[in-house]
Amino acid sequence: MSAREPEPGEEDPLVKGVRLRGERHRRWLREGDPSVARRLAQIGVLGWIIVTPMLIGIFAGRWLDQKFNSGLFWTAPLLMLGLGLGCWSAWKWIKDA
Repeated sequence: MSAREPEPGEEDPLVKGVRLRGERHRRWLREGDPSVARRLAQIGVLGWIIVTPMLIGIFAGRWLDQKFNSGLFWTAPLLMLGLGLGCWSAWKWIKDA
């Protein structure tokens, strides 16, 4: 059995991960450890990445509930949708950092 040749633009996820790890290591050697202020800023950004879609979901849900007089019919699912979107966005942001 012979290994399949990768097509142009196609990259093995393992190779991509190793390359990303190497880039991070070279950046760490060049720049050193991030400061405490930078770490706190990253935590703050991460919080807002999660909270913002949730707040949008709450406000949109409350508006729809008031418009249709439907209790919490729209607020609860849009809050959960915002939470899911915020967590997914945070995961993508951490993965790319």
